[in-house]
Amino acid sequence: MWGRFRRGIEAADANLAANMLDYDAVLVTLTGDVALTYVTIRTLEQRLAYVRENVKLQEKGLELTETRFTFGAVSQLDVQQSRALLEGTRALIPLLQTQISRARNTLSLLLAMPPSDLQEFLGEMGTIPGAPTQAAIGIPADLIRRRPDVRAAEMVVAAQSAAIGVATADLYPQFVLAGSIGLTGESFSDQFESGSGSGFFSPLVNWNIFNYGRIRNNVRVQDARFQQLVTVYENVVLNAAREVEDGLVGFLRAQEEVQHLQLAVAASQKSVELSLYQYESGQIDFQRVLNSQGDLLGQQDSLADAQGRVVNSLVSTYRALGGGWQMRSGNSYVDPDTLNEMRERTNWGELLDN
Repeated sequence: MWGRFRRGIEAADANLAANMLDYDAVLVTLTGDVALTYVTIRTLEQRLAYVRENVKLQEKGLELTETRFTFGAVSQLDVQQSRALLEGTRALIPLLQTQISRARNTLSLLLAMPPSDLQEFLGEMGTIPGAPTQAAIGIPADLIRRRPDVRAAEMVVAAQSAAIGVATADLYPQFVLAGSIGLTGESFSDQFESGSGSGFFSPLVNWNIFNYGRIRNNVRVQDARFQQLVTVYENVVLNAAREVEDGLVGFLRAQEEVQHLQLAVAASQKSVELSLYQYESGQIDFQRVLNSQGDLLGQQDSLADAQGRVVNSLVSTYRALGGGWQMRSGNSYVDPDTLNEMRERTNWGELLDN
């Protein structure tokens, strides 16, 4: 009469919805991690390509210094400096290869496939994915409310709100209709004769009138938990807004950084060409060549990192807006192969059909 069971059903429905939304939140995280890991792999591969290009360039520089040393034009110091720069650049190759292998293994885990299958899927080398200069995201506030974790937090609040109603119902009397029906007789056969039926019904009232203090305090406890969950919900929304803003700022600023670094790389490449030419003609010492070659490698590495962050920021923005959970639409929570294994093990009836 006082809504105990009705509010209990509301709480159970809200908890079920929260668990379903938690599943969708995992999908959002998973798709975002897959995209970020893929971009990381391509960024590392681009950095490796730049390192290999610089190795070839520095090998030519070493040959030049060795030739000039043979003819007595320079001292052995130029040769050793050139060799030190070359070997230091070569040392970056196994380091980057290790990072690429680990990133590929991480991606194979996220995709639930053996690393050998992933190798065939990705190929040997690739380029950093391109990103549009502008991203259409709609109204962020509306999209944030679609985030599964935000909606899940909302359902948890709804479930706790219903729990207040369940606790409040204990303040009122509970009405129970008890009784029994049966058959009586002096022998077993007499129980099936006419008039052998018997039974009684008795209404009961249960009212914890002497426990009002404990019941009221329980209502207060449930209300305090509700207020706590409201605060958690607000924090989830604020954190979602922060993630969206961080992603958008990173996306825009990284694009500006890429533009400047592209100009810097072009200038560094020209500087290397000029320094090698002037060194070969004896106009400058080898230190200028070392500086220009080192600057080129650093600028190219920064450019690859910035290009990767442009895509990563865009992925983070879409993930912050809750993109990715839609892939569940029309699909079962459990894949068909797993369902078949469960049916073979246990009689689930019709529970696994829907």
